[in-house]
Amino acid sequence: MKKSKEEIAQSLQGWWRPELLFELKVALDFYKLYQESLLTCDGVIEEALSRCVPEESVLKPVVKIPSDKKKQNSKNAPTFNVSQIALRYFQTDLFAISGIGNSTVLCLLTTLGKDIHKFATAKSFASWLRLVPNNKISGGRILSHRTPAGKSYIATALRQAANSIGNQANHELNPFFKRIAYKKGRVAAITATARKLAVIIWNMITKMEPYQKTQLKANDQRTKKAGIRQVQRRLAALDLSQDELITLFSNSSFSNS
Repeated sequence: MKKSKEEIAQSLQGWWRPELLFELKVALDFYKLYQESLLTCDGVIEEALSRCVPEESVLKPVVKIPSDKKKQNSKNAPTFNVSQIALRYFQTDLFAISGIGNSTVLCLLTTLGKDIHKFATAKSFASWLRLVPNNKISGGRILSHRTPAGKSYIATALRQAANSIGNQANHELNPFFKRIAYKKGRVAAITATARKLAVIIWNMITKMEPYQKTQLKANDQRTKKAGIRQVQRRLAALDLSQDELITLFSNSSFSNS
């Protein structure tokens, strides 16, 4: 409902007690102080990271520096361009992965850095992050396959990114997330997707290759076709009649999907 200027002006009139106005002023002053401190902190972080990255003059022309517009939309985003620093440092654009944001890349820069090259394989890197199940086998049977407990800032950041991917219907990793979530639940899907992100990041950094978005979609299509073939083999083994097949596929669980 639209209000007139007189009604709006009247609604702004109130009983402004001095102690409440003082409390509001102090809160505003603290807010401004915190904002200035955050700007100073961003400057220190940018300077520290800039000392660790190579000069642009000695870089190989791998990929174009991203504009970073989408990643800076958050009100809590750093004031400096994280994507440029990460690109100069890792020689690959990690921001090409939808769901990977400033916090995840900063965590990789500050926690791991060039040490990722010490891992011989992507599996060893994911295992170090405690994202790989610790299978306990006895007599050829898997008794337990829980993910080892432990704290890792990178693993936490990747789990947050994986959770974000699970909410993006058009993401190339969303079908993988949904398959795991259907079988084992959302928590297991988050861990499995975080492990896949760790493998992707390891390959991108160590091999200096771009993000293979189309390849991931192709892999998903192959998985889908393999699932269809498996269903066809099961239906053939059941030797159902035509009427039974019609009844089966007219079921609400199929028609609603």
